[in-house]
Amino acid sequence: MNLPGGPTPQEVMAVSLQKLNLRIGDTAADLGCGTGTVTREIAKTAGFVYAVDARPQAVTCTKETCAGLAVEIIEGEVTDFLLSPHIKIDCAVLGGSRNLSETLDLLCEEGTRSIVVNAVLLETACTAIETMKRLGIFSDAVHLQISRSYELTGRTMFKPINPVYIIHGENTC
Repeated sequence: MNLPGGPTPQEVMAVSLQKLNLRIGDTAADLGCGTGTVTREIAKTAGFVYAVDARPQAVTCTKETCAGLAVEIIEGEVTDFLLSPHIKIDCAVLGGSRNLSETLDLLCEEGTRSIVVNAVLLETACTAIETMKRLGIFSDAVHLQISRSYELTGRTMFKPINPVYIIHGENTC
């Protein structure tokens, strides 16, 4: 299934998961899960994963991608999910920008240890950084530009992929 913006490139996923600092047995959340590729990688380490997306096609795709894994897939708004009863989230990856400040507020209030926001829009990156600074959890931001090789007339050329901003927050409260 083809979704706008997905799947997350392997290189972006590698940096995001390294920043997430996921521990064996953690309860994690992929908020704005899209194709479910990040969810699937998180599920290899986490004890349990919530995957949330408001788009029905994203939920369908994530169900296919994560079949047989310890993942609860939820169709709906991330903030509605965070306000409903759920197991405490240790780590969260945010792939969307809708209600970003409120989502970060709720994760911080919950005591989520590590939060990673993947943003393709500069405005989303700025909102994530400003909100994490206000909450006192901002750790760092990475601007990741990836180019992949391809053949052109028997030679090798590189084609860039749109840059991604990876914003990381640690909640030490």
